[in-house]
Amino acid sequence: MMRARSLAAALLAAGLLASGCKRDNPVPAPPPAQPSPPPDQVLTGEAAMGDWTTDAPGVRRKITPADLPPPYATKSAENSARRAPRPDGATPQVPPGFQVTLFASGLQEPRMVRVAPNGDLFVTESESNRIRVLRDADGDGKPEVVSMFAEGLRQPFGMAFHPATDPKWLYVANTDSIVRFPYSTGDTKARGAPSDVYDKVSGGGRLPGGGHWTRDIVFSRDGSKLFVSVGSRSNVSDNEAEARRARIFELSPDGTNERVYAYGIRNPVGLAIHPDTGELWTSANERDELGDNLVPDYVTSVKDGGFYGWPWFYIGPNEDPRHAGKHPELRDKVIVPDVLIQSHSASLGMTFYTGQQFPEAYRGSAFAAQHGSWNRTRRTGYKVIHVPLKDGRATGEYVDFMTGFVTPAGNVWGRPVAVAEGRDGSLFVTDDMGGCVWRVTYSAHGH
Repeated sequence: MMRARSLAAALLAAGLLASGCKRDNPVPAPPPAQPSPPPDQVLTGEAAMGDWTTDAPGVRRKITPADLPPPYATKSAENSARRAPRPDGATPQVPPGFQVTLFASGLQEPRMVRVAPNGDLFVTESESNRIRVLRDADGDGKPEVVSMFAEGLRQPFGMAFHPATDPKWLYVANTDSIVRFPYSTGDTKARGAPSDVYDKVSGGGRLPGGGHWTRDIVFSRDGSKLFVSVGSRSNVSDNEAEARRARIFELSPDGTNERVYAYGIRNPVGLAIHPDTGELWTSANERDELGDNLVPDYVTSVKDGGFYGWPWFYIGPNEDPRHAGKHPELRDKVIVPDVLIQSHSASLGMTFYTGQQFPEAYRGSAFAAQHGSWNRTRRTGYKVIHVPLKDGRATGEYVDFMTGFVTPAGNVWGRPVAVAEGRDGSLFVTDDMGGCVWRVTYSAHGH
């Protein structure tokens, strides 16, 4: 799914998907804000599928396959983000004890963010085909170095350092290839031209109804495998153009030994490795145009060889009516993702938290950025969520962590794209609509 500055162009420029189909339902006026539930209450069923007026730090949700409505229970909406200026002095809302500050501004649609071993932030400005480095050496929450690391790339998104400690390379995922730059810790400019690692990535294209172009990459915990995510070209087509898409590939670090690790994942935008189990996880966008509450996006561990349904089925054996009767042999093979997220939220970058700064309940769990809906009557997404894990396994719940990017009138001033843990245990969040990076810290005393 995609969202953007104008419906077709920047829905796709945002990295997800748009749809070119005509919709005839008017967008209602925004509803009044609803009171947040008590912190010990988990919203379930229809209540868990609410809109932005029910968002607040600490709000918990759990959506299950049994909660899903039938296809077309509501009409398909066209309700793209209506951009608003950030209100004077406004910052995102976070739970008590946490603080948000503006780390860097004036960036050009910052997308993925990864942290180097020395704490430098590497940020892709995908539409400008470049990577910036932000360095806060004195730890005051503001970068004193902002450097252009590399330019002339092709819609770069994912990045990965290799090896993880004392890296020699920075790998970069263009929309149509994987390249790597020679790298030594502390570099703020590329010390050489990139070399090709893998040129068989199916490139994106700005197409209404698809054209997912973001490619994320992550190395296995031991560094021996490179995972590459490739989203679908369409909303729900099964033609030849999808033959090498909607899947995650596994490669050797030199780009050889390609194999499909998992498939049927419409747009696995974000990838991450669980720090304890070594499992691959993804943050994924599901399909559009089946109604407000279909199909849920998700964050999930990814099973080797697993099939996740797209385009013929979704969330288990639920058949997509646009492919009725196709591939019955696959119905019972569809894996149900670990955590279902409000439909059309546009779940993008994710990370696991391993630091010591945040309270213990956050350690070993995940954060994921929700870029925000366009195919829903009432907005969803536009926030960062926390995904609790117990003994390395998802509970099925997720919790609002950073909210407040949508005004009471339903206009939008910020759209989270990616999250990364700083060397000091803070959390960084890129915001492509705001052209900035937010920093979240924690202090039990609130300062």
